Amino acid sequence: MKVGDRAELRRSYTAADLADFAALAGAAPAAHVPEPLIAALFSHLLGVDLPGAGTNYLKQELHFTGRAAPQTELTATVEITRLRPEKHLVDLWARCTDAGGQVICEGRALVKTRDVTPAARG
Repeated sequence: MKVGDRAELRRSYTAADLADFAALAGAAPAAHVPEPLIAALFSHLLGVDLPGAGTNYLKQELHFTGRAAPQTELTATVEITRLRPEKHLVDLWARCTDAGGQVICEGRALVKTRDVTPAARG
């Protein structure tokens, strides 16, 4: 891992996905993609791609600036902004945009992971 490493995920949510989420949450179905479903994209990236398996989410700060309608393709991206190998900590910037490039949300994440060894510079 090194500062600047990125991972990206593209996904859209259907009206059925939103109805399923509402049923699980005990809420009325939303006309837009609920914020927890968007935040879940970052959780997936952090636990599967970067840093990957063994990652523990310690902190997340997201600022939502827009809404996404069902069927809108969303692109979630995380990028390493700081490594603290002595504490096994990784700071990342998280951003989600719609197909037109409009920022839906962005913010920071702090995770603890097993191996934070910086990549060798050549």
